[in-house]
Formats: sequence, C-alpha cells, structure tokens
Amino acid sequence: MDLSVIIISYNTANLTVDCLNSLTFFLNKEKKLKSEIIIVDNFSSDGSVENIREFLKKSQIPIHFIENKKNVGYGAANNQGVKKSKGEFILLLNSDTLIENISFTTLLEYMKQNSKIGTLTVKVRFPHGEIDPASHRGFPTIWRSFCFFSRLEKISTSTLLSRIFGGYHLTWCDLSKIHEIDCPSGAFFLIPKIIYEKVKGFDEKFFMYGEDLDLAFRIKQLGYKVVYYPKYTILHLKHQSGLKATEEIRKKTKYHFYDAMKIFYHKHYAKNYPKFFNSFIYSVIDFKAKSSL
Repeated sequence: MDLSVIIISYNTANLTVDCLNSLTFFLNKEKKLKSEIIIVDNFSSDGSVENIREFLKKSQIPIHFIENKKNVGYGAANNQGVKKSKGEFILLLNSDTLIENISFTTLLEYMKQNSKIGTLTVKVRFPHGEIDPASHRGFPTIWRSFCFFSRLEKISTSTLLSRIFGGYHLTWCDLSKIHEIDCPSGAFFLIPKIIYEKVKGFDEKFFMYGEDLDLAFRIKQLGYKVVYYPKYTILHLKHQSGLKATEEIRKKTKYHFYDAMKIFYHKHYAKNYPKFFNSFIYSVIDFKAKSSL
C-alpha cells in the first residue's frame, strides 16, 4: 500500500462526505497508486455515521470505518487510524477540507527523493482565498507568541521587520515557492509511516489543538525537515465542529485551545526557564483564556 489517508469525523456530517468525494475523485485518477482511506468517527451526534456508511457502499477506494463510543480527541483518534493503516505514507486530512488540485504520486515521489523530509503540507487556503495561517507556522517561542498576540506581527512590512516580528507565521517567506517551515496544520499533514512510528505518533495529552505543533516539533528534533509545497491546494472550511458550534462546545473548544498552549510550553520550553517565570507564562495563558470567553 502506498498511501493511507486518515480522516477524523466529528459532527461534520455533510462536510465529511464532501471531503471524501473530493479525495476519492483525485485518488481514482491515479490508477497506479495503491491507497486506502481510514475514517475514525469520534462519537458524532449529527448523522455523520449514517452519511459515512452510505458513502462506503459506493466507494471504489478501500475504506475502513472506526466508530468510537466516545470522543477520544483528535490526536488519539489519528493514532487509532494509523495503527489500522498499511500505507508507506500517511496523510492526515481534516474532514472540513476539499482538495482542489493534487497529484499524490508526485508528492510521494518528491518525498522519496528527499529522504530528510519528515512531513509535507500543500497550500491550505480559506474560501476567501488567503492562506490558512495555521498551515504555515514557526514554533511558538515566547518572543514569537508575544509578537503575534500583541499584533507586532502585523507591522512586518519589510523582510527585516518580518524576521524580527513575524516568526510566528514566517511572514517573510514567499508563499508561491517550496520552502521549509516549522509546522503545518493537521488539515493536511503528509508523513512517512516509519517516521510517524519513530516519534510515537500524536501525544494524546493534547485533546485538540497543539497536537500537530507538538508532532512537528518532535519530527524536527530528529533532524527531519518540514516542507511547504504550494504547487497543490486544498480548501479549508475551518471551525465547522468547534468554534461555530453551540455555546457549550465553543467554550470547551476554547478551553482545549489554551490548555494546549500550556501543555506545549511545559513539554518543550519550561525546562529552559526558572519556575517563577513559568508561573508567569501560565498565568498569562489563563488570562487570555478567560478574556476570550
């Protein structure tokens, strides 16, 4: 098997089917590519399971469907899917994405020819045309995070200023060219299975948000590159199962977003600073979390 595509479904009933339609359209065009799709549903309550079952009946691509009896989180669900997979390469693909143009064969050949690439992402754009900033990130050091949240990143009108203030989203990079980044979005995360297993997959302490950042961090720690490859594009219909949901779900989503910041900081940065400074950072994150509700 060349490629296993993992899709996590959670209350995106129609979007998941649209995603599957766009995905299978391009997979079916590549006759020599051996591929499979693995869908993990995280206990949806909106008819997602029924919609997916209907899709299974007509798909020409092998699809494995895992139905969880509770929401185990994004990272844990992906780990479930990868354990089931047989592909040499794994594509983590969000259920709220639509593939606009892609050649999976070309991407896999590019990665095989460049063995130091640990993961690759394509251009991930929003419906209004702009790139999803979460798909083109630098690691969130204290300075980069400060520049982003204080909006200093917005004044990065020159290459020099961008390199000083725009590190959170690597604003000096040419988005039309292939280049190295720190972290892509989990919306499209292509990785050799052997590397996914080498870093032991997603850290399941991250329920949602931050797990892709943590995975990329550990991949780069091993000396591999993370590559942005803009020759192909997907559309990201973001926040369909989180921030635009009910008020209760929105609050839970916000909690997980800021909790992920604390987990990431504690795991990768806290050891470099004294305890009093770490306590200050955690209090700032807590303040941001409360003020966002």
